[in-house]
Amino acid sequence: MNDPLDTHLAWFEALTPASLTAIDRVYAQGARFRDPFNALEGRDAIARLYARMFERLDAPRFVVRERLHDGRRAFVTWDFEYGPAGRRHGLHGGTLFVLNEAGLIAEHRDYWDAAEGVYERVPIVGGLLRCLKRRMA
Repeated sequence: MNDPLDTHLAWFEALTPASLTAIDRVYAQGARFRDPFNALEGRDAIARLYARMFERLDAPRFVVRERLHDGRRAFVTWDFEYGPAGRRHGLHGGTLFVLNEAGLIAEHRDYWDAAEGVYERVPIVGGLLRCLKRRMA
């Protein structure tokens, strides 16, 4: 029998706008999603978030690195990459997944450094954050 988490992680790594139609095989109807910028509830809201990701970013993709899995809970580390060839950007993060009894994702909580992943790329703000990080190191 296949582990539902394996199936879900394969879906994330191969995610495209077209594969979003299969989100009902990954997320429970009332799933909750949280990351540094979003707090969403419901599979449709999560699908819209992923659709916006494809609209706003060039060639986004997730690469799963490690996973710890115990029963219905899992923690997964990943790299998220986006941007044109030769100018790819990325960030490293982790996700806590809680699966329901049917093996679908009921809770999805992302952990990643918003300063490193986003704010440091903003003119002026990025320079200030990098300077602050150097001074605190």
